[in-house]
Amino acid sequence: MTELRMPDGTPVPALGQGTWRMGERGADRKAEAAALRLGLDLGLTLIDTAEMYAEGGAEEVVADAIAGRREEVFLVSKVYPHNASRAGLPRALDASLRRLRVERLDLYLLHWRGGVPLAETAEAMERAVAAGKIARWGVSNLDVEDLEELGPALAGCATDQVLWNLEARGVEYDLLPFCAARGMPVMAYSPIGQGGALLRHAALRAVAARHGATPAQAALAFVLARPGVIAIPKASDPAHLRQNAAARDLALDAEDLAALDAAFPPPRRKRPLEMI
Repeated sequence: MTELRMPDGTPVPALGQGTWRMGERGADRKAEAAALRLGLDLGLTLIDTAEMYAEGGAEEVVADAIAGRREEVFLVSKVYPHNASRAGLPRALDASLRRLRVERLDLYLLHWRGGVPLAETAEAMERAVAAGKIARWGVSNLDVEDLEELGPALAGCATDQVLWNLEARGVEYDLLPFCAARGMPVMAYSPIGQGGALLRHAALRAVAARHGATPAQAALAFVLARPGVIAIPKASDPAHLRQNAAARDLALDAEDLAALDAAFPPPRRKRPLEMI
């Protein structure tokens, strides 16, 4: 799958670009922005960032990357939980818009749940939509019980961004089906894992070898095979970006999926929501 639709019908690429750890070193910012622009050239036009990443530094990198190309980009940012109040969210949003040098976000997410009641955050999000500063809103790192707590406001929630990869499959038990039943896409962050352990796993490497692909491509293909899922890997190396883009053409077969299920068993019961 190369494209899917948000609940309001807006098409978005199923494979986008993450920006976690970007903007932390000034010396790297030019190369990071260039990498994001290459991603746009390759069709990875959804860019996900957050005010938390390098305390706004990643948003500044994104601003450089999308300068002159804003119309190509589905732009996502996230608000700190402590800024997600009725009064705090508008201030945080305005600061993100200034750093990104844009007038509106395509999607604004609550980064994770904090002390502000979810109903208050949802109200603040809806006010931002009405003000024309965001096109839609969603959440991140919320489980089924949290989403249910939104009550009627859940109808306005466009997505839930969660940790999902072969090593972290707990969301498959109930969260992914819950969102699918409501036509709400899930955004998978860290789809190829952290630290490289997943990519060194023998089972994943064997699947990748059968297709003449890299382990990272096979891990991405596993995530992209699920309908209604957007993967947002972060890559700042041009070769890795091109490999990520090529993963859209990799179709895993039943033998591949069985081998991966044997090595990384899907959940048989409810698990606590994993996050990093």
